[in-house]
Formats: sequence, C-alpha cells, structure tokens
Amino acid sequence: MLYLASKSPRRRELLGRLGLDFGVLEIDIPEHRQPGEPPRDYVCRVAREKAGAGLLSVVANPSALVLGSDTEVVLDDEVFGKPADAADAASMLRRLSGRTHEVISAVSLVSPGRELQAVSVSKVTFAELDDATIDAYVASGEPFGKAGGYAIQGGAEVFVTRLDGSYSGVMGLPLHETARLLAGFGLGSLAKGAA
Repeated sequence: MLYLASKSPRRRELLGRLGLDFGVLEIDIPEHRQPGEPPRDYVCRVAREKAGAGLLSVVANPSALVLGSDTEVVLDDEVFGKPADAADAASMLRRLSGRTHEVISAVSLVSPGRELQAVSVSKVTFAELDDATIDAYVASGEPFGKAGGYAIQGGAEVFVTRLDGSYSGVMGLPLHETARLLAGFGLGSLAKGAA
C-alpha cells in the first residue's frame, strides 16, 4: 500500500495524476535547517524524515510504501520557507523580484527494507514586481503555506518570465522523479513500460 506523508493538497493532487491508489498520512515534523547545512542537503533530509515518520506510523503494515517530499525556494544560499505573516511574504517577494532563484524538491520513497531518493532542482526567474503587485498578491492570501511565498500554479504564474526545470517540482512534487522512484518499487506506468 502506497502512502503520501504530507498535509499538502498540491502534493495529493500531483500524486493523483500518476493514477495510483494511495493513502494520506498527515505527518508533522520540524523543518529547521541546521547551521552550515547546504540547502540541497536540508531539503533531502526533511523529505527523508517525512517518509521515515510516515513509515513509523504504518509500521504494522509490512507492505507499506511511504513517499515523503519537501520543496524549498533558495536565493543566495538562503532557504525561503513558508512566510510567517503578510510582511514576511511581501519581503520574500521583494527579494525574488527581478531575480532567478532555485526551487529544490526532494522525494524519498521508503519501505520497511528499502529507501530511494531523487532530487529536482529548477531555476525560476521572476519579472520585476512593483509594490502594488506584491501587496495585491499578498492580500489574496495565496502566499501562505507556500515555500517562498508564492504558488506557481496560481496567481504568481504571471510573475515567472522563465522556468528551467520541473513545473510540478516547483509546485511541490516533481512527477518525473516521483514516477521513476515508484517504478523502482514496481509501481506506476514507467514500471509497466519497462516490463
């Protein structure tokens, strides 16, 4: 049985696109970057911790397979998590304005005896955003609960002048990498195509 260890409705929607049945585990783990921890290592660790915590919660099921994922926005080696409030969201957007940032999305897939992980790194370039645009976007409420204070699949799509990488990865679950991991466990269309 496949489980998604995530509270994110976006991840549920994305995983659903792969056509597999899965359960949802609402896992809550602390997301704190360690001093000196590189952003990529941090994102990979959090994804692994989510999957591991999910597996612990269904340990009675020996056929359990748990997927954990984490996505973070990175600019100048600084990780932009979810904004704490409106001022924090506006500050993030001002810093992203007119610049190219990275979106790192890691996926961990674990079973009682095995673990696989993949990472997607995308580069996203924003147009110059004026204060009125930023204020209106923050007032929409969309930045909250989103890494970097924006949702590429929502109103912030118009901010993006260039995307080099995975659109679904920027949303929160890189589908190509996820499908490859699932195929490694014998699940999904990539596994069927390889058979």
